[in-house]
Amino acid sequence: MSAPTPELPELVLAGSVSKRADVLVVGLTSSDGTPEVLLGDGVIDEDVLGSILDAVQAVGATGRAEEITRVPAPAELPVSSVMAVGLGAADSIDAEQVRRAAGAASRALAGVSTVATTLSAVDLGAAAEGFALGAYSYTEFRSEKSAPGADKKPPSRIELLVASTRDRAAKAELARSTAIAEAVATAREFVNTPPSHLYPASFAERAKALGEAAGLKVEVLDEKALEKQGFGGIVGVGKGSSRPPRLVRLSYASKKRKAPKIALVGKGVTFDTGGISIKPAAGMEAMTSDMAGAAAVVATVVLAAKLGVAADVTATVPMAENMPSSTAQRPGDVLTQYGGTTVEVINTDAEGRLILADAIVRACEDEPDYLIDTATLTGAQMVALGTRTPGVMGTEEFRDRVAGLSQEVGENGWAMPLPTYMRSDLDSRVADLANVSPNRWGGMLTAGLFLKEFVAEGVQWVHIDVAGPAFNTGGPFGYVGKGGTGVPVRTMLAVIEDVAEHG
Repeated sequence: MSAPTPELPELVLAGSVSKRADVLVVGLTSSDGTPEVLLGDGVIDEDVLGSILDAVQAVGATGRAEEITRVPAPAELPVSSVMAVGLGAADSIDAEQVRRAAGAASRALAGVSTVATTLSAVDLGAAAEGFALGAYSYTEFRSEKSAPGADKKPPSRIELLVASTRDRAAKAELARSTAIAEAVATAREFVNTPPSHLYPASFAERAKALGEAAGLKVEVLDEKALEKQGFGGIVGVGKGSSRPPRLVRLSYASKKRKAPKIALVGKGVTFDTGGISIKPAAGMEAMTSDMAGAAAVVATVVLAAKLGVAADVTATVPMAENMPSSTAQRPGDVLTQYGGTTVEVINTDAEGRLILADAIVRACEDEPDYLIDTATLTGAQMVALGTRTPGVMGTEEFRDRVAGLSQEVGENGWAMPLPTYMRSDLDSRVADLANVSPNRWGGMLTAGLFLKEFVAEGVQWVHIDVAGPAFNTGGPFGYVGKGGTGVPVRTMLAVIEDVAEHG
């Protein structure tokens, strides 16, 4: 089975607006309610920009964040129209705001083939990522009846205007941002693939193809190997399904002397009915996203290899489908996790932590310096932090570092505590642990405390709960459309690169 290949626009550097371009996108800032065209690095004549400003002001543009205004182009430009996209207050523009503005513009340019933009003169990398991800859409299962026609397709070419197309730094920045956008889109592609087509075996095959194409070492354990080696959590969750579980390991070796070792673990429940503790029918179709953590770590380890980061990175990815059947695990069952810890399964819908526990123990056998696990783990994450803010828990110093880096790249992770007094809520009547607390409150935190039990001593660890942020069930915003978002690929890359540089 081939690796996922998301369709993204071609991203190219340009020194001037070409005759191929149909639309020019410029940034508009807002100062005291008055819009101003952001000049960037002088890639467009100031008099021409002044004409554009007059035109957008005439139709009421304000420059507020992500506001779209489209006007006819001045005669001096070869394009037919100009789109001004709002960047908000002039004194608070950062990379994420450029990324969001570029994404909003890209989404608004359906039917336009080639786009030129001056946003690249403000922040080349952010503009490239925003335009690429804003143009992403998932159309694999659309027939001619509903496939987007020429007037609905996103842009296929983005000309990023810069002072010099020969500048090595600009070329390197574009290559890096292109790779990042491809990784985020790959994670989205996995998440958006319906569970009829993405199940443990097919997910493992696609991850293997992606890893091998990137030169990674790949290992896949099937259900027999998992049973034999004692991966009781993965086997227990997957045994209710006719489609058996898998464990995939993807390893990148930097070949750098004394390179730090980083382990990634991602929850790969390809569909979650809740098992015997079945979920309500309303909204259950969104559980196709319950493998978003796995999708993100697969995309991230491949991205680390493409960028040649100076760290050794291994992704350990458990994959299972949680179904109710005559063979499914029951509330009250006891299973033995990989490594020997016994767990009483109180609620079969708290299955993600069971497969993650196995994978965490296996990942720790490699003696990593750092371990990041991520999952669509708890509805409590959304209760606490909403649908766009990941919860970050773990070793306090590393937790704060990860949350800070997540905020810097625009994925907005927020540090959360692991209160010691809540640990006793996971005591079991018959086993070492119960998989849920009997108490209603703090469900995200007790899930983190459960996972902490399986992390080896001395390993710096964080858990990133992306239950809401990984899958957008609302309307599009910025560079994010409906469905899979690719969170937290960019956070994990930022952490890997930070560790590689600073230890």
